[in-house]
Amino acid sequence: MRISRTSVALGAIATILIGAGLPALGQDKPESLLPPGFGDPVATPTAAPAPSRPSTPVPSASPIPGGDPGAVPTPLPSASATPEAPVPLDPAQIARYDMPDYARRSLASVGPVGPDGGGLTPRAFGTAEGPYLESLMRRLDVPIASRWLSIALRRALVSRLDTPRGVNGADFAAERAWLLLRMGESISARGVVQSVDGIDYTPKLYEMAMQTALATGDPAGLCPVAEGGATLRRERAWVLAQAMCAGLSGEPRKAQALITAARNGGLAKGIDLLLAQKVTGSGASGQQAVTIEWDSVDRLTAWRYGLATATGVEIPATLLATISPHVQGWRALSPALTARQRAGAAEQAAVRGVFSGAALVDLYGAIDAEDDSSAAETGVARDLRSAYTAGDFPGRLAALKGLWDGVQTPDARFARLILTARAAARIPAGTEGADPDRLVAAMLTAGIDRGAMRWRSSVPVGGDAWAMLALANPDPARSSWSEIGRYKSANDANGLKQRLFFAGMAGLGRLPVDDIERGARSLDIAIGSENAWTRAIAGAAQRREPGTVLLLAAIGMQTPQWRGVPPEALFHIVTALRTVGLEAEARMIAAEALARL
Repeated sequence: MRISRTSVALGAIATILIGAGLPALGQDKPESLLPPGFGDPVATPTAAPAPSRPSTPVPSASPIPGGDPGAVPTPLPSASATPEAPVPLDPAQIARYDMPDYARRSLASVGPVGPDGGGLTPRAFGTAEGPYLESLMRRLDVPIASRWLSIALRRALVSRLDTPRGVNGADFAAERAWLLLRMGESISARGVVQSVDGIDYTPKLYEMAMQTALATGDPAGLCPVAEGGATLRRERAWVLAQAMCAGLSGEPRKAQALITAARNGGLAKGIDLLLAQKVTGSGASGQQAVTIEWDSVDRLTAWRYGLATATGVEIPATLLATISPHVQGWRALSPALTARQRAGAAEQAAVRGVFSGAALVDLYGAIDAEDDSSAAETGVARDLRSAYTAGDFPGRLAALKGLWDGVQTPDARFARLILTARAAARIPAGTEGADPDRLVAAMLTAGIDRGAMRWRSSVPVGGDAWAMLALANPDPARSSWSEIGRYKSANDANGLKQRLFFAGMAGLGRLPVDDIERGARSLDIAIGSENAWTRAIAGAAQRREPGTVLLLAAIGMQTPQWRGVPPEALFHIVTALRTVGLEAEARMIAAEALARL
């Protein structure tokens, strides 16, 4: 069994973990998403070295074309002499003047969602060291196999968390935001970035501010930190951000001067400069009409995606076809796009946990309200309406079957289960002609476990619905190895589904110890073997660290398909989640394994 798309087996991962001292796979550092040249520093020979931490920037005047856009001009002498030279204000004093101490947020605890809003507790990472957690986040290869695990991991990353030892709170927020962006969670990433005051931004967090603004198609989100970013980072993207923010603030002359300086200084050209210019002209008093031509563009960068989305410029389908999967999550969450433009991306995002089933239904409801009967998305919307409102249950079942059978790929089929979750819950248990396997699987995508349990006495013993209900049952019920042996899925040629079913039941504590040992031997599942990863996740569970457990669980599921998840990995993940109080998530993850194979 393989655990990741890079064909690294579970044992090989253990070797890597031991050698590196932490579970670390994938890329070593965030890959820049900005266009070529946008990460290079602006040539400023006379500029002072950038500070290690930003101070409150002094607003600069419009720069001289070709000069340093981040430099502060020397003030002119006053009209009358002063008795003594004025004492310059310390940046910390300026910060206190702009933002009183009582209004500042502490870096000791950072995040937009508290426990009362559904977040994890501040001590979710317990005693884990900051550099260790940052390395896990930075090297996690996404997407991961489980939609439910992605949802739980997002919940952890957006929580208001105590900053762990050994890292700066702003830097830790930046690492969380970078992982969320790679998961497709653009809005959640922006929330984490904005939970830190601008005075406390570090170079890493400035970079994430740029990335999240582009991912959400919201260049205005850069304006509170544009001056500080240009002063500290001295990069081309921040110089253009200053111009865009000037234009959005109703200062067209300043914006045009900055754009002219960027063009004359060779900081940007072509479509990258034109898109920035189009943003500057969209503000109050903007008078620029900029036409965007894509003919000579051979790839879509985050800069081009973000600014085109912000200004309503349609991106050619040929370029959209080249984007990474996580960008589909950004598109699904973008309010700048129409419901029909978002539909395909939203289904893909739902499979990865970025888009909820309720949001997907709302999206198709909006499409249904539009007057365009020729679009394929309209047909899906009308079938969905029939699945909810048809006058008889045969009509509803026919609509559900049409939605489920109308797609071919595994991910598309799972997306349709997510879309129909609540419609499936409206079908009474035992309805003649129903498909209990898909009805139960659909309900569980939305966590409707008690609604699904109504079917328990109506499904055949040993089938997929029966096994999913045994795993998802919110009222713990003991089972036995002999019952596990009765599970014979129609599409389980290699026995993987039975092995995952056993691993899930064992991890949930629903089998006696003797039966666990007997089943592990019979199915050849090495659940008792140890390596660095199993010790790490078990240790985090024993220390009651749900955040660390979720992060390590994601490390164990670094594969886009469930068939790449070893049963022993699922056993350890489910066991650890149950130990730290995330049993509901553990049940849904275990049931999801059977629904998606």
